[in-house]
Amino acid sequence: ALEPKILLFDEPTSALDPELVNEVLKVIRALADEGRTMIIVTHEMRFARDVCDRILFLEKGHIVDSGPPSHIFGTTTNSRTRAFVGEYLNSATT
Repeated sequence: ALEPKILLFDEPTSALDPELVNEVLKVIRALADEGRTMIIVTHEMRFARDVCDRILFLEKGHIVDSGPPSHIFGTTTNSRTRAFVGEYLNSATT
């Protein structure tokens, strides 16, 4: 169990102050750099875009879109994904 094949993180930054959020994200990024397989449930869109190889977009417990970050943040035709990502992109530029 010291070298698990898959790590699961369910909202690892929820209810943390910004300093602790950054620390948690650094640890997860280091694990990604080591090539670890992780399943991460998160609303940290910038982090997901930068670290993930594949993103699943869920709505009401169902996968409604999936693909590499370039698809989710760029070429998706799914209206719900585009609306959610659009909110993220708008908040990231203001």
